[in-house]
Amino acid sequence: MPTRRHFLQASTVAGLAASALSAQDEGEKKVSANDRVRIALIGAGGMGSGDAETSQKVPGVELVAVSDIYEGRLTRAKERWGKQLFTTRDYREVLARPDIDAVIVGTPDHWHAKISIDAMNAGKDVYCEKPMVQQVGDGRAVVETQKKTGRIMQVGSQRVSSIVYKKAQELLQAGAIGELNMVEAWWDRNDAIGAWQYSIPPDATPENIDWNTFLGRAPKVPFEPVRLFRWRNYRDYGTGVAGDLFVHLFSGMHFVTGAIGPTRVFATGGLRFWKDGRDVPDVFLGLYDYPASGRNPAFNLALRVNFVSGAGDNSGFRFVGSEGIMTIGNGVTVSKTPRETEPGYTIDTFPKAVQEAFLKEYHAKYPAQAPNADNMRPNVEDKFQAPRGYSDHLDHHRNFIAAVRSRKPVVEDPVFGFRAAGPALLSNVSYFEQRVCEWDPETMTLKS
Repeated sequence: MPTRRHFLQASTVAGLAASALSAQDEGEKKVSANDRVRIALIGAGGMGSGDAETSQKVPGVELVAVSDIYEGRLTRAKERWGKQLFTTRDYREVLARPDIDAVIVGTPDHWHAKISIDAMNAGKDVYCEKPMVQQVGDGRAVVETQKKTGRIMQVGSQRVSSIVYKKAQELLQAGAIGELNMVEAWWDRNDAIGAWQYSIPPDATPENIDWNTFLGRAPKVPFEPVRLFRWRNYRDYGTGVAGDLFVHLFSGMHFVTGAIGPTRVFATGGLRFWKDGRDVPDVFLGLYDYPASGRNPAFNLALRVNFVSGAGDNSGFRFVGSEGIMTIGNGVTVSKTPRETEPGYTIDTFPKAVQEAFLKEYHAKYPAQAPNADNMRPNVEDKFQAPRGYSDHLDHHRNFIAAVRSRKPVVEDPVFGFRAAGPALLSNVSYFEQRVCEWDPETMTLKS
């Protein structure tokens, strides 16, 4: 559950203000020495390092070890977090340490399943970056290992811990927009870093990098640093737009609606601008059919990611219902236009006598009102916004650490994580194989 439980509502007139810390926040300040959680980072790239930094903001968390195949990142880890850190290029040395309670897996996608499974079998709890797995065939083994070992595992799509998405969930369940019939989500970027043009260090040499370990199960190719430092651009190691961004959108939408996944997946797109040697598209669109389930009628989902957006960076959701639209960005906005009080008519093609008879009956049923400002249909809009400086990333790590201490389930466990990753990865299958994929979200299996 969110650590800040109260979301302040703003009408079209009222402003927004910050909320107070919740009881859980206050409780965190009283962590005893026995409640300390010792963590290790496996994969100290940008996202992994960000996870480690954020996790240490949770009271009682101590970073003990860091593993990475690039020596420079091990040096940087000690510069950043202290010379006392144990560092190694071999993640198995981290898992062998009895003083480590949990690990953060921030490696390239093709290592997620292997390291998560090894960590749980070694008795460690796991925070694994999204997508949980690189290939659909990897998912079941991760789910089964978590069930067998009983370890805590949380997937790193932080929107499921966000008070913004919790408020959207509450509004949808309360019928704020009537019956849901369509969801649109988008993520636009228009800069080099956003398109994964990450910097390559000048000391990227075979002596400083364990190249064979990086390749893992991927095809054996000669040393080429760009493949390591821009691994998201290559299908051998990453999952492209779908695994990097679509999976965030699936996670957030599944949390808000309670849906567990689509039954049909279709994707298209192309490589339009970033022709830098990558083999994944930079413009990607997906369409998904969601069956009726729980409180939800059947609805359709449309996803879009564009790395060539001239409009700049922007992302969000539009939940379209029978009574209004709910938009999620930095906050939640619900917009409603009340339905018309009369249906209107289209009678121009009728004979004049028939028109007159029709109008006489129509006006008797719907008496005409004199046109004035009061008769205009109002647009009702409610806005909800998180407190200034709020971080769902921090809340996601708070929730993980709380579960490590309490042994209670997390929101984004391997089942949830796989149900978000599955349709994202099938979007790649649909795109590269040019076909529609049939998915069973209940059993999490590809049907065709």
